Amino acid sequence: MANPPEKNRASDDLQAPRVSRHVTDADYRLMVESIADYAIFLLDPDGMILSWNRGAQKMKGYEAGEVLGRHIALFYPQEQIDRNAPEHGLNVARETGIFEDEGWRLRKDGTRFWANIILTRITGPNGELTGFSKITRDLSERRRQQELLRLSEERFRLLVERVQDYAIFMLDPGGHVVSWNAGAQKNKGYAAAEIIGQHFSVFYPADVAPGWPDEELRIARQDGRFEDEGWRIRKDGSRFWANVVITSLNDDAGRHRGFAKVTRDLTERRRVTALEDEGRRITNFLAMLGHELRNPLAPISNAVALLEQENSESQALRATREIIGRQLRQLNRLVDDLLDVGRITSGKIQLEARPVHFMEALHEAIEAVRPLIDGKSHVLDIHTTDDPWVLGDHARIVQILSNLIGNAAKFTPAAGRISVRIEAMPASTEVRVIDNGPGIPPHCLQKVFELFFQGEQDMARSQGGLGLGLSLVQQLVVLHGGEVSVFSKGIDGEGTEFVIRLPAAPAPAPAPAPAPVPVPAADKVAEPFTGKRVLVVDDNRDAAETMAMLLDALGYVASMAHDGLAGVEAVKAGSPDLVLLDIGLPGISGIEVARRIRAEVANPPPLIAITGYGQPGDIEASLQAGFYDHLTKPVDVDKLVALLDRLLGGPPVPAASPPQAAPGG
Repeated sequence: MANPPEKNRASDDLQAPRVSRHVTDADYRLMVESIADYAIFLLDPDGMILSWNRGAQKMKGYEAGEVLGRHIALFYPQEQIDRNAPEHGLNVARETGIFEDEGWRLRKDGTRFWANIILTRITGPNGELTGFSKITRDLSERRRQQELLRLSEERFRLLVERVQDYAIFMLDPGGHVVSWNAGAQKNKGYAAAEIIGQHFSVFYPADVAPGWPDEELRIARQDGRFEDEGWRIRKDGSRFWANVVITSLNDDAGRHRGFAKVTRDLTERRRVTALEDEGRRITNFLAMLGHELRNPLAPISNAVALLEQENSESQALRATREIIGRQLRQLNRLVDDLLDVGRITSGKIQLEARPVHFMEALHEAIEAVRPLIDGKSHVLDIHTTDDPWVLGDHARIVQILSNLIGNAAKFTPAAGRISVRIEAMPASTEVRVIDNGPGIPPHCLQKVFELFFQGEQDMARSQGGLGLGLSLVQQLVVLHGGEVSVFSKGIDGEGTEFVIRLPAAPAPAPAPAPAPVPVPAADKVAEPFTGKRVLVVDDNRDAAETMAMLLDALGYVASMAHDGLAGVEAVKAGSPDLVLLDIGLPGISGIEVARRIRAEVANPPPLIAITGYGQPGDIEASLQAGFYDHLTKPVDVDKLVALLDRLLGGPPVPAASPPQAAPGG
């Protein structure tokens, strides 16, 4: 029964709050001296150091014995001492009770650190000043991060402000301009003071739908960004084509703060793109025009060839036929030039790289323009001491030379002189074409090779032409790896000189002599020719009819069909010995006709493609479809006759009479 009182006391102790022991001055001293992250020390009323904790020793590098009794100016840089900063802080704390500051302070080793300091006045029981407490915190790392952030922001601001090619500015949530960089001033013409505070709709032309600028902001806020291209307005009222990106800006808390707007002037790029598009349209137009012109040329060419089969004694008929033939050849050259322009500008032209006998190509070129030279009674001189070979495409070199000589003939007056001078050099062959015409004005020399350039309009228009020839000359010469240049003083009578250089090639080894062809016996009688049947399939009825008439005149039996399906049925029904088949047919194409004939006819006849398309790819497509050969409209009659001769055994020959006895035999 002696223990219950103690038991009750223990229970009371658990329920009653524990009474803390008295905190002594020693406890406070221990707490302050133990803090390592803050320098905490006491000063006397004059600013002399009276105490020193671990944090002060760690932060400032001094042992207590090195600083006790010294003035706090010890920790201040000289520039702050010169401004009386230590005494200023003590005075403010003395008068107001507290002084707080941030600034550079010094360690024992002389290094600086960025400090936050708080000076607090300490008063005695009667309110007298007994000293100060000073708490210092090292904020160097925080300041370094803040400085890095500040420098980053400053660099970014300078970057944005100095950008010249982009207008970069900010809008408030209502769309009013709140910042303005150098690119914005350059592109839009407004100084910052003129535009800040205005609504960004001022940049939009009047024909923009009402409310569209605000709709752009709505979309940007909804989707995060908005991008568009369109016309915008400068301060002076001029328009420019702009790409604009509007980005919605939200702070870390998700509050909408406004928009960033980046505008780029794309006027020049749009102009270049438009020119490129226009160039492509022109190229496509020229190619289509050339192809379409070939369709009417085909029956005209067939008709001329048919007239040449007639043995007419009419002088007027012969002269008319010759005129048509000359003009037809000229028109064919013009169509070829149109097609070549399209091929070169679209990169579709292909050149052979073989040794070309230059003088042979030159004579072919002269023959091509001979009617023009003879028609104006020009004197044509050819000067060469060599017999050069050049590396290139024979047909294109003929085209280059015929265009140059034809150009000289076109602009040289009647009875003028044209000279062609050839000089072979180790790496190239140089050709100079010189005339004594009116020449080219100096300011036009750099433009003569431009497509469609016409020179002085009165003279050019009187001579005709489309301005294609010299452009083709330059492009074809360059494609051959050569050079072309032009010289003229623009003085009438002194003419113009064109100079081309083509890469040289070694002369090929001579071909072996062909085996002699046996001569048939004198008493051999030719067998009568049984007419071979030729089917013409062409939707151009004039072309089909004139070709059929020409074949009849050559001794063949011709028939016609005017679409693809009819062509297939005509082959099945008539069993022709050969088919001249147009590629561009209604219903099904000539390529499909060829495939069906090969699939559905037991012994299909040879198929010859006749088309206005003459590119290597077109030829390859027709050969893969089963065509024996590919002829381009208008058909070269000599090539056609040779092809018929090879495939059908030659044109008809009448039954021969017994040979006459040779004289004396």
